[in-house]
Amino acid sequence: MSSTAAPRINLFAFSGKIRVLHLSWVAFFITFIVWFNHAPLMGSIRDALGLTPQEVKTLLILNVALTIPARIIIGMLVDRLGPRLTYSALLAISGVLCFLFALADDFQTLALTRFLLGFTGAGFVIGIRMVGEWFPARQVGLAEGIYGGWGNFGSAAAAMTLPTIALMFGGDDGWRYAVGLTGLIALVYSAVYFRAVTDTPDGATYFKPGKAGAMEVTSRGDAILYIIMKAPLLLALAVLAWKLGPANLALLSPALTATIYVVLTALYGWQVFHIIRVNLAVLSGEEEVPEIHKYAFKQVAVLDLAYLVTFGSELAVVSMLPLFFQDTFDLSLVMAGLMAAGFTFTNLFARPAGGLMSDTFGRKKTLIILLAGLAFGFVTLSQIGPGWWLPLALAATMACSIFEQAGSGAVFAMVPLIKRRQTGQIAGMVGAYGNIGAVSFLTVLSFVSPQVFFLVIAATALAVLAAVTLMLDEPDGHMAEVLPDGTVEMIELR
Repeated sequence: MSSTAAPRINLFAFSGKIRVLHLSWVAFFITFIVWFNHAPLMGSIRDALGLTPQEVKTLLILNVALTIPARIIIGMLVDRLGPRLTYSALLAISGVLCFLFALADDFQTLALTRFLLGFTGAGFVIGIRMVGEWFPARQVGLAEGIYGGWGNFGSAAAAMTLPTIALMFGGDDGWRYAVGLTGLIALVYSAVYFRAVTDTPDGATYFKPGKAGAMEVTSRGDAILYIIMKAPLLLALAVLAWKLGPANLALLSPALTATIYVVLTALYGWQVFHIIRVNLAVLSGEEEVPEIHKYAFKQVAVLDLAYLVTFGSELAVVSMLPLFFQDTFDLSLVMAGLMAAGFTFTNLFARPAGGLMSDTFGRKKTLIILLAGLAFGFVTLSQIGPGWWLPLALAATMACSIFEQAGSGAVFAMVPLIKRRQTGQIAGMVGAYGNIGAVSFLTVLSFVSPQVFFLVIAATALAVLAAVTLMLDEPDGHMAEVLPDGTVEMIELR
């Protein structure tokens, strides 16, 4: 493992790859503002339209439902169309959907537009490919960490600014103007991004997959593992349908819930069909993939699980932490929210730090250390009770979040180093597993106490730590990609 310091990134040099990095994290920042623009305004939305508690819960669930398949779809599109066009289109469409959400006068319109806005959460995947194209392997971890960490802060920015903007406009429609403003920003920036960036540096080749519909793998065993790893993506959606179904919120009829299960099963069969179609030559033994073009799909599978427990725990904890602090320490709503904000604030520096550690000290070693710290952090959180000193509880929360955010940065420091032409699809799958983690952990929380919830995350982190230790390979040497003229380009992995 390398211990040589990675080349420095001068964030004040607004040109070349640094310019693209800044423009890309701002795009991601805006998508996160749009994706979570309803959350800090939900009280006003509820009061203005007379929503029931069940309808409010439904909107929260719908906001994350579409993001799981969206990250897979966007991953395919960015590999085929390039990040410049894909990001610009996503921002523009999201802006229009914001206007429709802001104009809604009934729950049905709110629900439909919120469900569609879940697609905005897939914006993260696009920048992963863009940054991977512009930065060399020894800088890509830090660059991806800056992109992800600073962009992720968009949700906190929405929470801090949108209520004030709504109050500035005043009245029952203040929330509409605040949401509409985020849509206008997204629309304007879509044009800015399209004009300001290119998919690759001058003279570089943008490698595209040879076949569409699924990732190309290089062995039969990898194809089987790929098929297995696809199943949780649809199982998570089935869990969401179950939450909305007659057994829980009862917002879906038994017939509609059963129909959703059938559709999800059919979609899984359709995905398996495309995996087999794209990789038929490898599966049948008709084609032997040259050694220089092989990659191990287990790398993708292990990173899927690592992101499930890092980013998945972030989304889950952010959802429950304000209420946990409020109930445990008998705090006001505002004070509990400020305490919980510490968990997301660390994104600004912890995620880039995780990427930098990965660049400097080695990918696998860094991830092992951060997962171990994450497990210990959640065990500590499980011990928090009313007798704790409040500043100590806040310090424990922020320390745990540092390991979580840095772990997310370390995961995506490896994603661009697996197979360049499929980086979008790999990022989409890994990113979707983060949402699977959120759905899974929040489902657990609905049955157990917060203390047990924290211990479940800790146990999951330890299980993933074992998988990383035993299965993950340190990226080394080169990966090969074929240029349009048939020649092979070797891309450094260190």
